[in-house]
Amino acid sequence: MFKGSLVALITPMREDGSIDEKAYAEFVDWQIREGTDGVVPVGTTGESPTLSHDEHKRVVEITIDVAKGRVPVIAGAGSNSTEEAIDLTRHARKAGADAALIVTPYYNKPTQEGMYLHFTAIADAVDLPIIIYNIPPRSVIDMSVETMARLARHRNIIGVKDATANLARPLQTRRACGPAFCQLSGEDHTALAFNAAGGVGCISVTANVAPRLCAEMQGAWRAGRLPEAMAIQDRLLALHDALFSETSPGPVKYAASLLGKTANKCRLPLAPPAEATRARVRAAMTEAGLLN
Repeated sequence: MFKGSLVALITPMREDGSIDEKAYAEFVDWQIREGTDGVVPVGTTGESPTLSHDEHKRVVEITIDVAKGRVPVIAGAGSNSTEEAIDLTRHARKAGADAALIVTPYYNKPTQEGMYLHFTAIADAVDLPIIIYNIPPRSVIDMSVETMARLARHRNIIGVKDATANLARPLQTRRACGPAFCQLSGEDHTALAFNAAGGVGCISVTANVAPRLCAEMQGAWRAGRLPEAMAIQDRLLALHDALFSETSPGPVKYAASLLGKTANKCRLPLAPPAEATRARVRAAMTEAGLLN
């Protein structure tokens, strides 16, 4: 169901920090017209930690309304509170999302059993496909392959967004969970290598500003045009480096502002990117052919 280049959407904001709904709707439409294979609202890149519940739900609704079934919508619905995650996942289903992306509970530091019970409770409560989001650098915890294999037996838990950057992990997950378990990379640098190890695509930050290139790279990979895919990978490398030279989504929002898609605005506690970061992003955008 989910494959190729999916974008972890930014949430455009005005200079006063309010959500720019018009810019967001236009941005989602642009992503789809540029060839993005799926859209993922209100993940970390969408600044979900600083959105109110009403804002979170509104962003999901706008995304689904704009997508109009042209591409899948995987709604961010995770929380370190199980009840809150259930509420957000119920809303995603009611709004018409195709799946929910549920991050491993951050800050609480649950055990493997706690993670198993957390995801099982959500999957039992809401009849919607769930993709586990395993991102140890942000959540501190790392879901083991064994725990994921237990969860993969649940009919509603269908895949993982793997942001471990450990290229042995998709091999181990494929062996433990089976080839039908949908493995999506959450790390732009290793997207092609992840596919070679059993993945079927990437939920990408870089696709916010290079949607066509990211989609073409994934399409070339699927078609077996490996030199073409690797050439695009090389073209995007400096941009990947720049977009993660400070805490995301600061740099990618600045990059999107250079394309006229949003103001260069994140909510606190994220600070505006430093001047050196802005210069690096601009240079990488130019090198990739995204700016003159």
